Amino acid sequence: MTTMDTLEAMETSIAMRYFKPDPIPKDELTRLIYYATRASNPGNSQGWEFIVIDDHDIKTKIGAVVKQAMAPVFASRPQGLEGVQERMYQGAEHLANNFASVPTWILGCARKIYPPQDPQDVFMYSTIYPAAQNLVVAARAMNIGTAFTTFQHMAEPLLREDLHIPDDVHLCVFIAAGYPERKFSKVRRKPVEEVLHWNGW
Repeated sequence: MTTMDTLEAMETSIAMRYFKPDPIPKDELTRLIYYATRASNPGNSQGWEFIVIDDHDIKTKIGAVVKQAMAPVFASRPQGLEGVQERMYQGAEHLANNFASVPTWILGCARKIYPPQDPQDVFMYSTIYPAAQNLVVAARAMNIGTAFTTFQHMAEPLLREDLHIPDDVHLCVFIAAGYPERKFSKVRRKPVEEVLHWNGW
């Protein structure tokens, strides 16, 4: 098992929206979900669920809905964007238009089950998002690229019907995954001094 330093993985977990066609082996995908479930979660409630989609016919059907729904978004995007923002739009449009060509899509879901006496949304999201981030960092360590998307909102009725998702399961994040076509690089972030506050604002 070849992996990399955790801090290096976090430093270089850029959103990867361009993939080679090579499939990710099922044992590697299982490992990704395993590491996702190592994340912290409220009260060890573990209300997460993951649907791994690598079937081409299923991806094609979902992709058609996503492409149609996202077309107006891309058509009306702001003019004159440069740098990161322009690349983000181009990459997102590439993903939407080539949905079925992405080797694997991972749908991160959650149940609202905590606390048992008064389940709340905040605890549901605080369960699935750390798990999803664990998955992204683990993927980077395994040389698998990923990108968070919100495409699940564009195709939720289809996803629920075709994938037989129970009504009490919330669709929280859709992660594209595959072996990267482009090189990993360091993430671009604000200097920590701009966001760090000691003992108050």
